[in-house]
Amino acid sequence: MSGTASRGITRRDLLHYSTTGALAVGVFAAGTTIYGQKRKKLKFITLSHSVNTAIYAPHMIAQEMGYFDDAGLSATFIVPGGGARVAQMLAGRQVGFAQGDSSHPLRISEKGKPTAMIYGSDTRCSYANILVRKELWEAGLNTVDKLATLRRPNGERRVIAATRIGSGTWVYGNYVLSQFAAGGKSVNDQVKWVGGGGTTTMLGGLKSGRFDAIMAIPIWMEKAIGDGYGMALFDISSSQAWNTVFGANIPTTVGYALKETIEEDTALTEAYVTAVYRAMQWLKGRDAEEVFDKIGRKYMGTFTQEQVMNEVKYYQAIFNYELLISREDFEAAKKVWVPRATKKNWAYEEVVDMRFVVKAAQT
Repeated sequence: MSGTASRGITRRDLLHYSTTGALAVGVFAAGTTIYGQKRKKLKFITLSHSVNTAIYAPHMIAQEMGYFDDAGLSATFIVPGGGARVAQMLAGRQVGFAQGDSSHPLRISEKGKPTAMIYGSDTRCSYANILVRKELWEAGLNTVDKLATLRRPNGERRVIAATRIGSGTWVYGNYVLSQFAAGGKSVNDQVKWVGGGGTTTMLGGLKSGRFDAIMAIPIWMEKAIGDGYGMALFDISSSQAWNTVFGANIPTTVGYALKETIEEDTALTEAYVTAVYRAMQWLKGRDAEEVFDKIGRKYMGTFTQEQVMNEVKYYQAIFNYELLISREDFEAAKKVWVPRATKKNWAYEEVVDMRFVVKAAQT
């Protein structure tokens, strides 16, 4: 993050804190300006999300609109290219708060580090989409069940990529494919799953033929279809497709933190959630071009303005602007989580903490 030292914390300090885990509970950053004026006292925190796309716009908008700063936070992001890696870093207290798949706090909790969902930012899983290579679509692989029946020329199983085995794309992809059958067996049992990484390697693997299909966020669909090498095999923007497979709203992307982080500094957690809440209110009904102007060039320069704007519109239709995770939606999500992400049938109270969202809505 630029200007770190001028806020009273050196880069050596930053490295020290990131390795000791102190970033999970915050570090005070203060000092004076070049005019001798006292700077605003800020708490330095690290935040993480997997990739810079519009699904994580609440983080980016909170940063670019100054909502973190208004809340007394000096925030920096770690973006490792995969949700599973985000979860690992949070569990190790290398980051304090994360936005990511709702299965991750369950897995961390199951491994003995109690973790809570502190808000939910959407109602559908936007990375449950499946893209197939266009040449395969044109050859007849145009329905999900044909991933099983139309094998590779050498007879091997079709290869489908998630960002990483164990990631949210893998969890939801497994669930979607398990809802389709061919030859009396689940399609999911008749494909080969591999880890595909981030934007460049996922799209490159599909285009080159290394992958037959990939789990895809909206902007990957936009690019692959627009560039002429991908076709949508399963698209959650279709209410019929979503309801056929999932049947209800699901809190898919959530904010989460270790419970010890939350309890060590509830004011810090409240400040973080409040900043994200303000970002969500800013995003509600906002013109996509204005959203692009705030975050598109800085965070999503790999894509064109049109692609980013279309993705923003896509997410604006499924964002959960109030951030509340209801008990009903939590229960509906269990069919995806159990047993793919966790073997335990978690109670709502064990892994959901909505007190900070409630407070944010009252401010």
